[in-house]
Amino acid sequence: MSATRRNLLGAALATPLLAQFAGTAAAADERYGTVSDGWVEVRWSQPVQAELDRLGAVVEAVAPAETVRSAGGPALRFPVRSGKGDPSLTKLPRAKGNGALDGGVSVRTPLGNVLLTDLEGALKDGLASGKCEVNGVAVEHASALRCGAEEGELSTDQVPVGRPLKVRLSEVPLYATPEMVEAYTATFGTSPFSEGTVLGYATVAGTYTPPKP
Repeated sequence: MSATRRNLLGAALATPLLAQFAGTAAAADERYGTVSDGWVEVRWSQPVQAELDRLGAVVEAVAPAETVRSAGGPALRFPVRSGKGDPSLTKLPRAKGNGALDGGVSVRTPLGNVLLTDLEGALKDGLASGKCEVNGVAVEHASALRCGAEEGELSTDQVPVGRPLKVRLSEVPLYATPEMVEAYTATFGTSPFSEGTVLGYATVAGTYTPPKP
């Protein structure tokens, strides 16, 4: 495998995991409401970590993103910069939106470094797409992940209807899609992942203010 292709592998593993939930913590939007003080936390799965270990790759957060310790292991946490969407709290699989995260990711390998910035993502019908810049070059991932929102743990404040409430959706599994596996195989010759492989887990949090009646 060439140095360029090997460096991009770290980006291919990390990018969709990070961009996936940008849209679910939305900024001001008259139709869907407002989410403020939002953040996204992503922890990759053991299969992804095994692949990173095989390649000698180390993933680090780029400020203002930060590395945190979650119950399942190290994770990356990103402030939500902007976005809009419908969190669909009563029917999570119908959540939709798009947005952007602050910070970035550095992937270091023995053959060189990869810097991921300008992370953006979109979620619709349970499928996530994303885009970012990899060492200054725009990269897009269409239908990269399937979001198991209904498998996450939802917690909210108990407040009167129409009032702002704190929302947190934890440990949502992110599954590989056929499109993701096909693109990975086409790029790198083989894939250690298959459709339905859990690539990571996401947690999102923020204060949701419903739209005015």
